[in-house]
Amino acid sequence: MSSLPSPKLNTDDLDALITANHILHYNKVLDAYGHISLRHPEKQDVFIMSGDLAPALVSSQSDLIEYNISDSSPVDPSSKKGYQERFIHSEIYKRFPEISSVIHSHSEAVLPYTMSGVAMKPTFHIAGFLGTHVPIYDIMPLYSGDDQQDMLVNAQKFGASLASTFSTSASASSTPNHNVVLMANHGFTAIGTSIKQAVYRAVYTHVNASVQTNAITLRNAAIGAGVSVEGEMRFLNEEQVAGSLKMNDASQDRPWGLWVEEVETCRMYEHTRSHER
Repeated sequence: MSSLPSPKLNTDDLDALITANHILHYNKVLDAYGHISLRHPEKQDVFIMSGDLAPALVSSQSDLIEYNISDSSPVDPSSKKGYQERFIHSEIYKRFPEISSVIHSHSEAVLPYTMSGVAMKPTFHIAGFLGTHVPIYDIMPLYSGDDQQDMLVNAQKFGASLASTFSTSASASSTPNHNVVLMANHGFTAIGTSIKQAVYRAVYTHVNASVQTNAITLRNAAIGAGVSVEGEMRFLNEEQVAGSLKMNDASQDRPWGLWVEEVETCRMYEHTRSHER
């Protein structure tokens, strides 16, 4: 029983989606868990992601499944098992027509900022896309008495609530105000208008968290050791964020090219392209 995406879809897009799975694993954004999706370029009411596989093991287009954005149901009812949390993706695509790729991660570097009360801040210019405020989505208030409180965004009501966190307005704005949302005791979700942009944002959210933790650790260690420190912790301000965001979008091809080369030369990752089948 086939769950292959539509043959009308440009196979380069599917190959990029497979490569993105490998890149996110290589950069420790995803491990056995987490996922990335792509809005179907020719069917705006459909999105594509892998079946229930560890991202590093996604290897061919036969591993991919098409889903309806309306309710996260598979386009082909006979499709293989998929991710429970595909509602993260469907509800974001439903709310924001301009978004073409969504990534959900449990990055170990980011997790402390989802539960410690320490706000994540943009620490350097490469992470300007974070903005000056990174919101945190909390699923707990949505649970009812009979719900299994496993933190999974495995229903439309949870996915819709998460998607709304990307907007600062209570109204159903079709344009996101945030590119990354943290998820309490769970991880984070990043969005983009392309696979390259979403991957860039996910990788550098992970890197930014590590930089911020190192800076906090260094500062506290210095103060504890009686070493003089100058001024307060510095993060990007609104003007610096705005300028850096433009630079981020203009330069994302450079890291993408590097990451593709890294995963293509790493023997762990298998990628059977359509012309090789």
